[in-house]
Amino acid sequence: MADPSKILLAFPGRRLLSGKKICVLAGDVGGTKANLAIFEATSDQITLIKTSTYHSAQYPSVIKILQQFLQENPDSKPQRVSLGVAGPVFEGHAEITNLPWHIDKKEITAATGIQQIALINDLEATAYGLAGMEAKDFLALHPGEPSIQGNMAVLAPGTGLGEAGLYWDGEVHHPFATEGGHADFSCRCEEDLEIHDFLLKKFKVVSWESVIAGPAIHDIYNFLCQIKNRPVNRTVTEAFKNDDPSAVISEAAVSGSDAVCMETMKIFVRYLARESANLILKMKATGGLFLAGGIPPKIVPLLKQPDFYDNLLDCDRMEDLIKKVPVKLLLNDKAPMIGAGWYGSYYISG
Repeated sequence: MADPSKILLAFPGRRLLSGKKICVLAGDVGGTKANLAIFEATSDQITLIKTSTYHSAQYPSVIKILQQFLQENPDSKPQRVSLGVAGPVFEGHAEITNLPWHIDKKEITAATGIQQIALINDLEATAYGLAGMEAKDFLALHPGEPSIQGNMAVLAPGTGLGEAGLYWDGEVHHPFATEGGHADFSCRCEEDLEIHDFLLKKFKVVSWESVIAGPAIHDIYNFLCQIKNRPVNRTVTEAFKNDDPSAVISEAAVSGSDAVCMETMKIFVRYLARESANLILKMKATGGLFLAGGIPPKIVPLLKQPDFYDNLLDCDRMEDLIKKVPVKLLLNDKAPMIGAGWYGSYYISG
């Protein structure tokens, strides 16, 4: 896998700042939280000055969060705003996938007075953020053959499921966004079909996001209890009242304290591995797969067990290709924010 510290130099199209220093307000805006930061950038480096986190659901719009952040940091005078947002971006407009928010570049300018605005998909921002990571920000799950150059892929299960690619043209990587998490979930066995039919009562379309994003953990648990008649642990269900059920389930699985939670996460990890293999094959990501998002760092012991890699290799006739692919876990949850900062520093004209 390419050295992330060198990816920064490999991205094309970087606009030099001609020796001047600029201030960038950058952020990662998702369905659960918004991480905002102030960066100072020169042609040589970006420096993180200040960062804050806001709970997205507590605000009516991203503009209110931006305004609060600016009020809290009156000494900062950003010339640019660069946001990675959880949803597709079209001509300066975006809809947040898991929130009723519409984001518009012109509206941000009107509210903040800042003229230079960039909106990019949050997984594209994560891909750019690889450039700002250090060795400690990664955990190698499988070494693969790092000497093989090629495309790379990013798979990020959190509140939703994000997917992105980095196209390798022989000299540099080109990050790009996808909405592959919303592609149809594919069934292989009777249990898959049962889970699909169970989820079809909740969703119009059962996508990969339906089975490997955060809420999916609770849905799989309910499937096991309601359809497969697994015994309900009252301690677990009582914990649902005060904490996110999916977090409760995954923590119980990691600790080994509840058999149904362990079975739930066994299914979840299997699906995560299968969609990881799908993404590697579609991208021909011989340069490596990065697992990002909020969930993978919290279930590291489960990802280190044989189930994940065995299911990753269970991919028809392409096992030899998959074996060559390095797989790394991205531990730094600020990568999308850092990537937005880097993008805002070097990719906005002006």
